[in-house]
Amino acid sequence: MQELNFELQDTQWPKTNIDHDRQIVRAIIVDEQQNYYFVRVHRDDIFGTGTFIETSGGGVETGEDLTTALKRELKEELGANVNILCKIGTVSDYYNLIHRHNINNYFLCRVDSFGEKHLTQEEIDDFHLSTLKLTYEEAVDAYAKQTDTKLGQLITNRELPILRYAKELINHSI
Repeated sequence: MQELNFELQDTQWPKTNIDHDRQIVRAIIVDEQQNYYFVRVHRDDIFGTGTFIETSGGGVETGEDLTTALKRELKEELGANVNILCKIGTVSDYYNLIHRHNINNYFLCRVDSFGEKHLTQEEIDDFHLSTLKLTYEEAVDAYAKQTDTKLGQLITNRELPILRYAKELINHSI
């Protein structure tokens, strides 16, 4: 199957200007029992207050390639060591409120093991990051439930199509 690639506009906040791009890596992580792993994020910031499900991942640092950044992020946020199975695709989206264009590179990964997390102080104090282990159906339901907030709608619009495509990949090849 080919990579999924699409662009999303931010329809939640007015667009004034976009002044920076951010390369991001994200993963749909699955185990042998078909459980999926996400992060739960609780925010109370410029985007508003809410608790959201998101794929694990984050920004690519200077000098990193995508796979190195992905493995680092998954180790930090979930304590996960993974086998990268394939690239799912790229989602280009915008956060108008902070004037940012995101280039989200999504990968499908199988978890090999879990160890210690290495969260940043911001992830602990500001985002209260925690791990979610869900079935596919529970994950779809969790994404659907967060669409009543502006940020939840942006996250769901970006991630639910990726999750559905990852499920197709798993059903066809893994």
